[in-house]
Amino acid sequence: MSEVLLIIPAYNEELNIRKVITEVQHDLPFVDILVVNDCSTDKTLDVLKSSKGINYLSLPVNLGYAGALQTGFKYAVENDYQIVIQFDGDGQHIAAEALKLIHVMEQENADIVIGSRFKMKSSYNHSLFRKLGTGLFKNIIRKICKVDITDPTSGFQVLKREIFEKYSKMNSYPEYPDANLIIEMLLNNYKISEYQVDMRSREFGESMHSGIFKPMKYMVKMIYAILLIFMKGKRSVDFQK
Repeated sequence: MSEVLLIIPAYNEELNIRKVITEVQHDLPFVDILVVNDCSTDKTLDVLKSSKGINYLSLPVNLGYAGALQTGFKYAVENDYQIVIQFDGDGQHIAAEALKLIHVMEQENADIVIGSRFKMKSSYNHSLFRKLGTGLFKNIIRKICKVDITDPTSGFQVLKREIFEKYSKMNSYPEYPDANLIIEMLLNNYKISEYQVDMRSREFGESMHSGIFKPMKYMVKMIYAILLIFMKGKRSVDFQK
């Protein structure tokens, strides 16, 4: 068994998931693959059943992206993996780029390495609301943690065991595990590094951040989650004083 587990949360990705699996197997042959099927209503499960060389879990109810991801973390802890790669099932993440993130983790002794789309100029385009959100959360992290994180909404991450084990035990793992968790980990003195990666646009299906109302909901919930973390951290500091 490998020490590295690549977790792919998947909801209604029948048109993307086989291509994603094939690419990972070709470019990252040293990793184990776990696909967490989040109660898909299409033929995602049928594709997984016919795919060789992977493990999969099929959830009986839809838990959302975060719930599927946390399920993967629990699996990783129970099966004694040391590194987890978070990887999307929609084809946007590029498998070969994950190897770069692992190298950065080793070289910088980082606890978390984020695959950033914006550390350097690139052709990747966000929607207007996503651009606003990225800029806002980047500034909040800079103000609270005194650290520059260029892509706080990137789900393409490599995590050390201490981190994903911590995530696996959270009773209230956030619905949107992005900037809020970055802030919490930085406030707890974990080292977070970034590395520029290429990403693709989704080829088939609909993003969980598509439209207008979904990004607005994301922004409101993320700001609320960050406020809770900040107040929790402030109370802790005040108490210690």
